[in-house]
Amino acid sequence: MEPNSTALRRLSLISSHFPLTHCSSSPHLGFNCSSSSNGENKKNTCVFCLIVRGKAPSIKVYEDEVCLCILDANPLCFGHSLVIPKSHFPSLQETPPSVVAAMSSKVPLISSAVMKATGCDSFNLLVNNGAAAGQVIYHTHIHIIPRKASDCLWTSESLSRCPLKSDEAQKLADGIRENLSFSNNFEDSKGQGSSLIVN
Repeated sequence: MEPNSTALRRLSLISSHFPLTHCSSSPHLGFNCSSSSNGENKKNTCVFCLIVRGKAPSIKVYEDEVCLCILDANPLCFGHSLVIPKSHFPSLQETPPSVVAAMSSKVPLISSAVMKATGCDSFNLLVNNGAAAGQVIYHTHIHIIPRKASDCLWTSESLSRCPLKSDEAQKLADGIRENLSFSNNFEDSKGQGSSLIVN
């Protein structure tokens, strides 16, 4: 099998559980999916915005003022769930840290309930961010995918891994540090910076 067809097969597997409807991939500020504020066009086409507004079917398992969790309509496995914000943000990097924190803070509670309900003892936490990563619905969301031993869900789990060479690792770490920016457009990220660790 050609490497390109292997990648396409994997992308197809990951994206097969999403409806084909998605929001525009053009960057924009978030908006509340349940109100009739700006972004009317995107609200009418984004399946998650429609779910938040009660205009599209879903099976909700959790909801609060910031986010909700639904069962994936085309799951990779039994119990596959999605945590989605009630406001629309097309990608993780465009989602304010406070919203990401609110979504992430629900993962231990929801994943524990999903594992108990499905009889699983493990789970994957996944964000497909961008087309190359398999994102199909351009509304930030977190996948909770319950797992059982030897379920063979990901073919990549059988791939052998090569250790990172120290000179490559140092160059990579330096490049990442150079590109870190704690001053972004989100007000709620002020004071959340971190000191850089240099080896």
